[in-house]
Amino acid sequence: MTEIIKINPLYPEIEKIKRAAEIIRRGGTVVFPTETVYGLGANAFDPEAVKKIFVAKNRPMDNPLIVHIADISQLYEVASDIPEKILNISKIVWPGPLTFVLKKSSKVPKETTGGLDTVAVRMPAHPIALELIKESQVPIAAPSANLATRPSPTKAEHVIEDLNGKVDMIIDGGETFFGVESTVINVTVDPPQLLRPGPFSVEELERLFGKINVPEQARGTGEFEIALSPGMKYKHYAPNKKLLVVENRNKLDEIIEELENKDYKIALLCSKEVCQKFKDKKLEIIELGSESNLYEIAKNLFDAFRKLDKLNVDLGVIHSFSERGIGLAIMNRMRKASGFSIVYDKEDVWKYVNH
Repeated sequence: MTEIIKINPLYPEIEKIKRAAEIIRRGGTVVFPTETVYGLGANAFDPEAVKKIFVAKNRPMDNPLIVHIADISQLYEVASDIPEKILNISKIVWPGPLTFVLKKSSKVPKETTGGLDTVAVRMPAHPIALELIKESQVPIAAPSANLATRPSPTKAEHVIEDLNGKVDMIIDGGETFFGVESTVINVTVDPPQLLRPGPFSVEELERLFGKINVPEQARGTGEFEIALSPGMKYKHYAPNKKLLVVENRNKLDEIIEELENKDYKIALLCSKEVCQKFKDKKLEIIELGSESNLYEIAKNLFDAFRKLDKLNVDLGVIHSFSERGIGLAIMNRMRKASGFSIVYDKEDVWKYVNH
């Protein structure tokens, strides 16, 4: 039986937080909001508690979890050999949506790190998350609170849809702010390597670190062989319906026409500006927001994937966005959610769609 409680996201009621923290301390699982997406949390130091996360999500055990802390002093509990530069940067960027991959401490069990000698760690910028970690008195390991492969949850109802009955408690703290998961950077190598783009942009990372390595996989066009953090391998973020990513926006009209000519029912996931051009067509339209504000697009993306699954259509079509700023994270999530079904013109469509 899952207990569902509402907590004020700006002024968390401490008695409710204490109830949730008690569940964490006794080895249970609690879903809580962060500024990025909802997380499914357990005591990062308790191997049996951490295993419950993998069981609830049906998640592969070699896919590591991010450890969430509420105070810099906790960083020394979960990581070792922390470079002074990273300590200084963490004091600038935390709390915030930036995760560092560091050498793990001996206190962190292999279950939390997917068997690796590194640990992914961040300090979330959300009052509920911070208070929960403080009251639990332990770092909290937490991936996104969804079933494995599914779109990450940005609202409590998404969590309830996926995990009700599989976890001890779900905290409903309203809609998350960013809507895509944190940026992850591996700082055990030189130059640091971007593992997963997120709200903290490449441009901002370069201002902090100087040169950083942005591999092709970070764009979402392929997978890493070894996952040092979540989102690096395995299918992620995906709706159940087939999704096509149209990289060449100039071909969007003819790709949709090609599908309609074969009697496919289509939902178009599009920016406000692009949706306007298709409003007279017989299409299901899911509007993501204005391209003048890519943060709005990011916030609505996973909710749009879930809406797609509820429509009476054969597949979804989504167009590309600029990769500047948070746009790189948007494109990473879209490409991975599509299972790399990336089309440039109408001939590409039939590589991915049976007809």
